[in-house]
Amino acid sequence: MSEPHPSRPARAGDKASPHADKTGDKRSLFERIVEFLAPGPDSKDELIETLADAELRQLIEPESRIMLEGVLRMADMTAGDVMVATPRMDLLDIEAPYDELLAMVIDTGHSRFPVFDGERDNVIGILMAKDLLKLQRSPELNLRALLRPATFVPETKGLNELLRDFRSNRNHLAIVIDEFGTTAGLLTIEDVLEEIVGEIEDEFDDKDHASGVFTLADGSQRVAGDAAIAEVNMVFDTALSEDDFDTIGGLVAHELGRVMRRGETVDVGGLRFAVMLARGGAVRWFKVIRADAAAPAPGPAPEA
Repeated sequence: MSEPHPSRPARAGDKASPHADKTGDKRSLFERIVEFLAPGPDSKDELIETLADAELRQLIEPESRIMLEGVLRMADMTAGDVMVATPRMDLLDIEAPYDELLAMVIDTGHSRFPVFDGERDNVIGILMAKDLLKLQRSPELNLRALLRPATFVPETKGLNELLRDFRSNRNHLAIVIDEFGTTAGLLTIEDVLEEIVGEIEDEFDDKDHASGVFTLADGSQRVAGDAAIAEVNMVFDTALSEDDFDTIGGLVAHELGRVMRRGETVDVGGLRFAVMLARGGAVRWFKVIRADAAAPAPGPAPEA
């Protein structure tokens, strides 16, 4: 039962509570005994273990535990941890003709695009896909007038702080810059939220999981990380080994010696695998083409 008037300030003449000690600790004796016998977690790892135990005892749902763990882990993550690296960014050239811009919007399916002028590093603004339709109705419009200001953040910016910024300024895409001031990548509010709630499915995701390989507009293939190696062999007419691994993500990680990160590219078995999306320590989607039909691969990023 709560004490009456807990927020009333102390006045002269009031008697000290018999439940309060000289240090100002107003917890009851029972509360202090419980804390002594069963102290709370002293670290984030212990707190995560406590959440897992709560799930086992059916005190919280598995989905709730996953989200709480995501919030805890996100506190230590930065923009550089989840960004789409520069080589994988889809950008629009301010000088490109309308048909070329429209083709890029249709092929990628994004709603926002960084726009550059001259060099890809020179991002001058953000174009909303819906704003591009205004050029179709009024060709005399200047594309520059349709651009919205770009938000630039350092690689070291914490995801917690970035999420607060996204919510306050209603700008859901940020350009990430490195310590030298050059463009390192980009990330969206969806990238941040997925660290908490997990993968957010959209109209491009296969809800029935009937297949793990999809043909993209440019002729390349979008391959799920958990796609069967046999399926990849059938589509590309390759002979990737199925002896030790069942999924293509497991095979690629084994060949590289670690799980690939977003934006990385590597050649395996005559195929070039570029990571489109990675979540929870695993690759969600690869973009795959034949290695002999592409320019030399930049290779995986060096370990930090």
